[in-house]
Amino acid sequence: MNDIKSETITGGRPGSGAHRVVALCGPYLSGKTSLLESILYATGAIGRRGSTRAGTSIGDGAAEARKRGMGTEINVASVDYLGDQWTFLDVPGSIEFQHDAFAALAVSDAAVLVCEPSPERVVSLTPLLKFIEDHHIPHVIFVNKIDSAEVRVRDMLAALQTISSRKLVLRQVPIRHTAADGSEETVGYVDLVSERAYRYKSSGASDLIEMPAEILPRESEARREMLETLSEFDDTLLEQLIEDIAPEKSLIYRDLHDEFGADLIVPVLLGAGDRENGVRRLLKALRHDTPFVAETAKRRSLPSNGVAMAECFKVLHQSHAGKLSLCRVWSGSLVEGQSVGGQRIGTLLRPFGQRLDKISEAKAGEIVALAKVDALSGGQSLAASGIAATADFPKADTSVFALSLRAKNRNDEVKLSGALHKIVEEDPSLSFEARGETHELLLKGQGEMHLKVAVDKLAGRYNVAVETETPRVAYRETIQGGSQQHARYKRQTGGHGQFADIKVEIKPLPRGTGFRFVDKIVGGVVPRNFIPAVEEGLIDYLKEGPLGQPVVDLEVTLFDGQFHAVDSSEMSFKMAARIAMNEAMPKCRPVLLEPILKVTVAAPNDATPRIQRLISGRRGQLLGYDAREGWNGWDEVSALMPEAEIADMIVEIRSVTQGVGTFRTEFDHLQELVGRTAERIVEESKKRAA
Repeated sequence: MNDIKSETITGGRPGSGAHRVVALCGPYLSGKTSLLESILYATGAIGRRGSTRAGTSIGDGAAEARKRGMGTEINVASVDYLGDQWTFLDVPGSIEFQHDAFAALAVSDAAVLVCEPSPERVVSLTPLLKFIEDHHIPHVIFVNKIDSAEVRVRDMLAALQTISSRKLVLRQVPIRHTAADGSEETVGYVDLVSERAYRYKSSGASDLIEMPAEILPRESEARREMLETLSEFDDTLLEQLIEDIAPEKSLIYRDLHDEFGADLIVPVLLGAGDRENGVRRLLKALRHDTPFVAETAKRRSLPSNGVAMAECFKVLHQSHAGKLSLCRVWSGSLVEGQSVGGQRIGTLLRPFGQRLDKISEAKAGEIVALAKVDALSGGQSLAASGIAATADFPKADTSVFALSLRAKNRNDEVKLSGALHKIVEEDPSLSFEARGETHELLLKGQGEMHLKVAVDKLAGRYNVAVETETPRVAYRETIQGGSQQHARYKRQTGGHGQFADIKVEIKPLPRGTGFRFVDKIVGGVVPRNFIPAVEEGLIDYLKEGPLGQPVVDLEVTLFDGQFHAVDSSEMSFKMAARIAMNEAMPKCRPVLLEPILKVTVAAPNDATPRIQRLISGRRGQLLGYDAREGWNGWDEVSALMPEAEIADMIVEIRSVTQGVGTFRTEFDHLQELVGRTAERIVEESKKRAA
């Protein structure tokens, strides 16, 4: 146990004008953007609250976000609150855009984790909470939509504690009103430190009221629980509780501040963001307890020596401004025209939703957009020593969904490549590759919606319309039996002709062996300089066998042949090899092979049975399951599955895991495929070749 003493705040104090950054995060539909709107209104940054439904909010202002009514990228807004400068980062709630959320959290001094008052849905918080805890980011849980909550706060708190490794500290208890029809509505709250009661208003600060008598037993119980939790970290407070001495409020506030900043406790606050309820109480808690920039830099082992140093956490490409690098200034300041690390700082812009305000200087703690610093990308820092990768910046997750792309206008293919490079720089959890096996351009990401948004960006921002389809599986074929084949290639067209005669033996090899060529020519019946041409002809044929797929796992032995001193050539023997294979392969009982992947699905353990049924229903072979390391209440289910069954599997996984399940894959082996499925694949291959 520690007796934590209050220390001088490094880098600022409330009211000093120092700049702090807070990330607003939470699952889709938790109400983060409405909360941001009320924060902006309460601090005077906007004169009227906008609406996400009406498309008038500061957050979710991008065209792709407006179209779907959901966050698709980081939204930035800076405010002044009681003499302090704040930047709020409203991040996407969907796990498909999780990389942006993690990038914003990485540069924040604190986080507000927003959730609905539903114990059944707390599992949807786990990916965000795991990242926050792993990176020791001080955080508040804001239970939103409390006005319509039907669940008891103590039940909600108990559910939240099951997913949090930190001690939760309830800061408020709700005041409820029972209507004539028996329904309950939350109309206010009691602050457990000050022991004052407040009644919510539809807009504006809550009214101070007399403590309702009926709330006193619950308030006393909840306050005792709060103090007992705090006493685990403060011997002085513990002694006072044992001796039944009422602690001074200043001691309680000090402990809340110190233990929050040290990421030992998680305050839990209540409110309704769309009605402005509880917003000012949240702002006051953040104002008193959020660490300053120097403390956050120390937590992340970043320099804070006064020399200019900034970290890029997000890149944007805009038609009118070019490349913008969103950065957090960790120390010193950035001034327009200054040179840092060999990079000239051009225009400095302060984002406010979709608006960009030009500024002349960005000081330590601020979020700023640097225009046209082309060498600087997400996860990199800019300092006097130059540009370098930031060690603890979040890496993009493995892709779980892919689409095959092609430009609707073939003249746009070069433009498409350039546009893809830009959207991948904006969002590193996207990637693209040219897949030579199937002659496709693949766009990969974190889910169906993720890629639909990317496709919309290609069309809307870069004027490149594309057609999409499910990627084809890279099937193979092999043989089940062997054969000998004699092939002759002879042409006479005047002058030198073409002549080659070979005999080959074909036989299958064990799975995974590949192709093997054996030369058993003796006596010079085929000259040594023509034998490589035979092998080349064989390899050329194997690119597409009788079933329309590349051929693997066979051995071809060249054991006899003839040549003509004048008419034989490398081309003749290459053609003879192709003829031999073309005639022999149908006799070798060709069979289709499909790629089998080892799949590991991560999901909350109450969803494990559903995941197992899902895998079995997709021709999967279950290998077992185990607890997911480092994730309380999560399992990892392992299986072998055909690649063809995985294309849209993430959609079903998310539907049975409240949107938080994921998986990773690796190639395992090729397996024979027969029956109607194989016949359908062969027929489709023939149609494409026609």
